Amino acid sequence: MGETTVTTLEGGQRPASSPSAGEHDTRNGRGPARRLSRLRTPRRPRLWFEILLIAVSYWTYSLIRNAVPEQKSQALRNADWIWRVEGHLGIAVEQSVNHAVDSVTWLITGMNYYYATLHFVVTLGVLVWLFRKHPGRYAATRLVLFATTAVALVGYYLYPLAPPRLMNGTHFIDTVVVHQTWGSMASGDLKSMSNQYAAMPSMHIGWSLWCGLTIFALASVPWVKVLGLLYPTATLVVIVATANHFWLDAVGGMICLAFGFLVARLWYGAMPYALAREVAVEGERDLPPVKA
Repeated sequence: MGETTVTTLEGGQRPASSPSAGEHDTRNGRGPARRLSRLRTPRRPRLWFEILLIAVSYWTYSLIRNAVPEQKSQALRNADWIWRVEGHLGIAVEQSVNHAVDSVTWLITGMNYYYATLHFVVTLGVLVWLFRKHPGRYAATRLVLFATTAVALVGYYLYPLAPPRLMNGTHFIDTVVVHQTWGSMASGDLKSMSNQYAAMPSMHIGWSLWCGLTIFALASVPWVKVLGLLYPTATLVVIVATANHFWLDAVGGMICLAFGFLVARLWYGAMPYALAREVAVEGERDLPPVKA
């Protein structure tokens, strides 16, 4: 069709005004694209929503994890296979670490409480810190944690695995039972509330490494950065010393975390730590993020 024209008062003609930018976007299908872009743009987190989201998400995670059938025989066979593989690789030292640390009562008692509490306390602490100090990076970094945890559920379902302390004939020590410490849902009186055969991957490693990398990347104080790196390292020693995980469970947790970072990178178009520290105001959201 030809170009539409209008007649001026002087008798001349000129092109009719073009459609508005919003109408042009709608006609060409750019409205949905713009809405998607807005969804992928970091926004200032809302406290009530985050509390609700984290509570519901953890409840759902626990429900699904514990709903996975406890395939005891298969989980024990998988544990034997993991133990043999580690033996061939020359890294099957979990039993030696377990017995050595168990011989120091105060140390293993502290590790039992570490295993039962810091997994939640430190993770929530890092989330609060991000919420307060790095609002522009909060949603993307939280997405890493959520995606990591979600893919771990797939591992629990597809690969039931008994922890070393439940293996037959290997003489691992269940340190919570022996030292009668409280708090761990993996042993003792609370074990009926948790799936005992969901050891692969280790979310103690997935979550602690998420915490450590976040602290190392974003903290401004050098010694705090060092603590960030020490936390997942200490967690690795604890999960082995308490006979709750094999070394390879930790590798599974690392792989899940890598998946979480990939999801966040694809959604936000940048690694979470590279996003702007503060959230852009409404009129500035189309500008590229600037690293603080």
